Amino acid sequence: MQIPNLAPIPELFVSYDSAQKLKVEAADLTSWDLSPRQICDLELLMNGGFYPLKGFLTEEDYNGVVDNMRLADGTLWPMPITLDVSEKFADSIEIGQDIALRDQEGVILGTMTVTDRWAPDKSKEAEKVFGADDDAHPAVNYLHNTAGKIYLGGPVTGIQQPVHYDFRARRDTPNELRAHFRKLGWRKVVAFQTRNPLHRAHQELTFRAAKEAQANLLIHPVVGMTKPGDVDHFTRVRCYEAVLDKYPGSTTAMSLLPLAMRMAGPREAVWHGLIRANYGCTHFIVGRDHAGPGSNSQGEDFYGPYDAQELFKQHEEEMGIAMVPFKHMVYVQERAQYEPNDEITDKDDVTILNISGTELRRRLAEGLEIPEWFSFPEVVAELRKTKPPRSKQGFTVFFTGFSGSGKSTIANALMVKLMEMGGRPVTLLDGDIVRKNLSSELGFSKEHRDLNIRRIGYVASEITKNGGIAICAPIAPYATTRRAVREDIEQFGAFIEVHVATSIEECEKRDRKGLYKLAREGKIKEFTGISDPYDVPENPELRVETEGTDVDNCAHQVVLKLESMGLIAGH
Repeated sequence: MQIPNLAPIPELFVSYDSAQKLKVEAADLTSWDLSPRQICDLELLMNGGFYPLKGFLTEEDYNGVVDNMRLADGTLWPMPITLDVSEKFADSIEIGQDIALRDQEGVILGTMTVTDRWAPDKSKEAEKVFGADDDAHPAVNYLHNTAGKIYLGGPVTGIQQPVHYDFRARRDTPNELRAHFRKLGWRKVVAFQTRNPLHRAHQELTFRAAKEAQANLLIHPVVGMTKPGDVDHFTRVRCYEAVLDKYPGSTTAMSLLPLAMRMAGPREAVWHGLIRANYGCTHFIVGRDHAGPGSNSQGEDFYGPYDAQELFKQHEEEMGIAMVPFKHMVYVQERAQYEPNDEITDKDDVTILNISGTELRRRLAEGLEIPEWFSFPEVVAELRKTKPPRSKQGFTVFFTGFSGSGKSTIANALMVKLMEMGGRPVTLLDGDIVRKNLSSELGFSKEHRDLNIRRIGYVASEITKNGGIAICAPIAPYATTRRAVREDIEQFGAFIEVHVATSIEECEKRDRKGLYKLAREGKIKEFTGISDPYDVPENPELRVETEGTDVDNCAHQVVLKLESMGLIAGH
């Protein structure tokens, strides 16, 4: 049942008085602490953004949504909104029981009556919803490696909104936006969905869309969870605020949407359309490869460039929101304006300019110029604050190799060379120092060694995030642990793996601490290279040979590598 875009939409919140009463009663309920993604989902369930859903999907609704994008009663809904929990938690509750849904600080947001509990077929969900059971897709990776094994379904009673301390004035519920449109007399509103900073091409695209639909414009960026590696939402919102005054104030509004995106391409486009209709919009811009996650593990795009537009078009009428399809916008130098790429008839006679996202990130990283035709100086200034050029960012140098290979010696020499250059604080996280200060209670079992390396990685990631240089020199024998540490650090800066490739024979000859001798005699159990494996790094950023090379030269090779990566200024 379509609700006209200016009428109020049903919410799941109870009245203020009932909420106060429920808070007290909920003290006795079993609690589930929601993950960040579940908090986003719950907020949109409660405020009507996910209307007509009354709670987390039941098993019957879930099956319908996965199989054919419809709830059990036939209503169009493309995305499974499920409460995934651990097996242990699922075992502790009965069907029909009420549970309290709390945020990560333990604040109660709502309650839920559990009507369904089941173990889903996640591979099928991945195939049907995301088009492939491929871990290269962030949502499939989440489904298999983060989400709980059991789904719970049932209606939700909303007690209060999740607390947001940032940009509060820009966060509107569907009913607040509908009231705003009512007040301004906006009959037609076109929504623009974005998870990236806005550049000039986006501005041109939104101007054209509003003109084409003869509608007012709502810039509606997602500030829940987007794709790993995206620009953080604090920076993005500052970028949006910087360009808002380039838009006519009387016909443009901006509001933030606390949505956890799934990057599900065509289904995601339909989902975004339904959500925007709930927020009172009449039109929705769908661009090329809308909400696509990039390449699959074969290196091809998950979805075709226009799949999302086609699926949206099929359901447009039923959704009650019209699509404004958008082409790829490029800059024509001779005419000094943006035009849709496939409408340029004199391609051979004009210069077409375009900067991809990858190219933009490269220019930011290397401190290169970003031309005015591409973006607004205000936006570039905000992006540069968050992403200074590489020679001013923090980074981690991670040495790995056998015991006695010379890791600590080279790490020490590197530390001194970097301190001599100055400009950034340098911290050495050597194996022995870490064992003493961070991991004194750990032994040398595989589990403990992994934990030790993860701790080193955590400290290094904090140093990197804050613009310092971390030098780590543990043995780190296992490739999977090294990969996990790399992922932790690369969110914040560069990770340089240096394999100190000294042979086991040479290390045993050096044996300064007499450890190999003890290992050979069986007095040290699980010794790397003797009784425990070492995964040789397949493609480290640098491999150094220490046999017949002095320490200074080894450390210098690392310095040259850092220079070539732009992490330290060349001399």
